Amino acid sequence: MANTDRLSEYVKEEPILWHDRRRYLGLPLSFTRYSFDSNKFYLKRGLFNTTSDEVLLYRVLDIRLSRTLWQKIFGVGTIVLKTADQTTPVLEIKSVKDSERVKTALSNIVENERNEKRVLGKEMFGTAGHAGIDLDGDGIPDIMDGDIG
Repeated sequence: MANTDRLSEYVKEEPILWHDRRRYLGLPLSFTRYSFDSNKFYLKRGLFNTTSDEVLLYRVLDIRLSRTLWQKIFGVGTIVLKTADQTTPVLEIKSVKDSERVKTALSNIVENERNEKRVLGKEMFGTAGHAGIDLDGDGIPDIMDGDIG
């Protein structure tokens, strides 16, 4: 009797749409790797001790792009994702190349995922688990119980 791998039916490889590393002075000299496919964003950090994290893209609540003068000079930028994810409420995609294109692509994929799953942004506020939590570090809670607007 042949021993079948039961995990194989649950493991589906989606094609990676984008990948990059955190850059220093415009060069990919980091062990922080970013990538996303049509459903998830992946973050992998470390050389000897690695940490992998993934965020479902339909759970992204807000996308922001920031570029300092030095980042503009070296052609990189930082994308900040505010999510309804418990482990990663704020995900910073630091110093990546073509940051404006990546932000636009992420924004479009997030909208497509929400439409496909029929999820509205205001529906996720109650289930996000962030009631009364300061997401942007300004000392003011961003999401309160019952705050849907």
